[in-house]
Amino acid sequence: MTSKLFDLKGKVAIVTGGNGGIGLGMARGLADAGADIAVVGRNAAKSKEAAADLAGRGVKAIAIEADVTDKAAVGAMAERVAREFGRIDILVNNAGINVRKPPDQLEVGEWDSVISTNLTSAFLCSKAVHPAMKQAGGGKIINIGSMMSIFGASFTPAYAASKGGIVQFTRSCACAWAADNIQSNAILPGWIDTDLTRRGRKEIAGLHERVLARTPAARWGDIGDFAGIAVFLASSASDFLTGAAIPVDGGFSIQG
Repeated sequence: MTSKLFDLKGKVAIVTGGNGGIGLGMARGLADAGADIAVVGRNAAKSKEAAADLAGRGVKAIAIEADVTDKAAVGAMAERVAREFGRIDILVNNAGINVRKPPDQLEVGEWDSVISTNLTSAFLCSKAVHPAMKQAGGGKIINIGSMMSIFGASFTPAYAASKGGIVQFTRSCACAWAADNIQSNAILPGWIDTDLTRRGRKEIAGLHERVLARTPAARWGDIGDFAGIAVFLASSASDFLTGAAIPVDGGFSIQG
C-alpha cells in the first residue's frame, strides 16, 4: 500500500531549472519514483547532462531549452512534452535567479528580471500545462518558494517579493483548480548548498556562520533533501493537500 502511494510510474513531470541545484535534486527523486522527466532550462548543455543523469535512473528524460519568461516559448515547451510523452502530470516551477542589492540600489530592469524569472514564469508554465492536466483527470503543481517567502532581508527586495508572490499564486491555483483535481503546493527551501547560495556566501560576510547558528539541524541543506518532498507532493499520497507552503529548512524558520 505504501509503495503505491508514492509510485510515479507512468507519470510525466516537467521541472524548470531542473538541470542543477534543488531542481535536479527534485528531478532525481521523481525519476527514482518512476516518473519520466522533461528538464527545462536556458543552458542547453547543462540540461542535456541532467537528462542523461535522470535517464540513467531508468526513466525517459529529455532536455528542453526554453526561456520560461516567454509565453510563446513556454507554450511550445508544454506542447512538445505533451506530444513526446503523451501527457503532463507534474509541474515543478523551480527556475529562479537573485540580484543581491538593497532597494535603493536595485535597478528597475533587475527588479523586472527577477520577478519575471521567479514569479511570472510560474504563472506562464502553470497556465500552459493546465489543459493537459485537466484532460488527464488531475495533476500536481509544485512551486518553489524560499525562506524569503516568510522573512525579509535587506539585500533581496525583488527576490523576496517574487517568493512571497509564489505562495499567494500557489494558493490561488489551489482554489481555482481543485475542481479539476489539480493540487498546487509550495516548498520553501531554507539555506541549501547550491551555486546560487555559494555566490551569496561570497557576497555576504558572515552568512555561513549565521545560517549554521540559526539552523537547528546545524548544517546547510543538500539538494538530495528535496527528493522526498518532491515525491510526496507529486504522488497520490498528497491528494488531499493543496495550497500549502511547506518549509524544508532544517528548522531555520522555527528557531527562536
